[in-house]
Amino acid sequence: MMSTNKIKCPNCGTSIDIDEILSHQAEEKYKKEFDAKNADFDAKVKIFEENRSKAQEEYKQKLEIDRQKISKEEADKAKLQANELFQLQLKNQQEELEKRKKEVVELKEKELAFLKREELLKEKEQELDLQLQRKLKEERTLLEEKITKQEQEKNDLRFKEYEKKIEQTQKALDEAQRKATQGSMQLQGEVQELALEALLKEAFPFDLIEEVSKGVRGADCIQTVRNNFGQPCGKIIYESKRTQAFANDWIEKLKTDMRAKSADIAVIVTQTMPKDMDHFGEKNGIWVCTYPEVRALSHVLRNSVLRVFAVTKSQENKGDKMHLLYDYLTSHEFNEQWKAIREGFLSMKQSIDTERNAMEKLWKAREKQLEKILLNASHISGSIEGIAGMENIDLKLLGDE
Repeated sequence: MMSTNKIKCPNCGTSIDIDEILSHQAEEKYKKEFDAKNADFDAKVKIFEENRSKAQEEYKQKLEIDRQKISKEEADKAKLQANELFQLQLKNQQEELEKRKKEVVELKEKELAFLKREELLKEKEQELDLQLQRKLKEERTLLEEKITKQEQEKNDLRFKEYEKKIEQTQKALDEAQRKATQGSMQLQGEVQELALEALLKEAFPFDLIEEVSKGVRGADCIQTVRNNFGQPCGKIIYESKRTQAFANDWIEKLKTDMRAKSADIAVIVTQTMPKDMDHFGEKNGIWVCTYPEVRALSHVLRNSVLRVFAVTKSQENKGDKMHLLYDYLTSHEFNEQWKAIREGFLSMKQSIDTERNAMEKLWKAREKQLEKILLNASHISGSIEGIAGMENIDLKLLGDE
């Protein structure tokens, strides 16, 4: 269809199509706008490409950073997990170790109690030694007192002699002066007799001490020995002599007196000992001693009389006693008592053996547990060394081992 929008040029008369001109102008306009927009689009595309490249580069960098961060986090996480696992195992080991420590403390407490008992026994031994030393000291003190007392008795004897002399002096001053000058042997003998009797009564208050009257044939003093039950066990007779020389006929005379009095032992207390004796002893069946020795000798002789009496009494009805002893040893009562003693002994021995076996078993079990702990600690140490090295972590349980 032909366009009708045409005009003629007034100058040259050329026909001009208005639609075509307008179309061409619009086309030019639209082309310029398109070219401008295309240039703008190309610029934007270029900027976009540049931004995209930059963004891709940044993304790559960020991706690399994220990848490195993730690797580090994974490593840290793995390390944290390993550390947590190690801490957990270490905690378990520590709990086990604390448990073992408590058991070791209990063993140490038991050992300490045993050592205390041993120390207590030592203290008791020391106390016994101390008591023994004290007893020895007391015995030494008693011995010193005894010696002092003997010296005092000597002095008392002299004092009594002086008293007797003073008494005689009051009766007859002239006669006392003469006796004092000549030294009355009779007076000295009477003083020693009285002192001997007083000494025996003081030393043996439960025995019967009898004085033989002057003019009566026999010894000067008779001691009837009694035991703890008050039974007479025997007799000891004493003859007191205070002369310048010892006469041997005294012995035969005292033997006769001993038989007459039915005495068991006879003693001569003399100022002067026989020539063949330096100290107290037995001479022809008669004991001879000085006045300072009579106390100790009388104790020994009295004990011998008591022993002889006890042996003699024990021989009485010996057959009946043997029969009673045999009946007791074969009786049910004795058998049950001995059985109880044997059962107690066996029970105590079994208890000791059981306790020893239990302790040895417990020690073996703890040794195995300690070996297990050390082995697991070594495994943990190897794992940590493989992950982080051993420079920063000290996992040693036994020092440098």
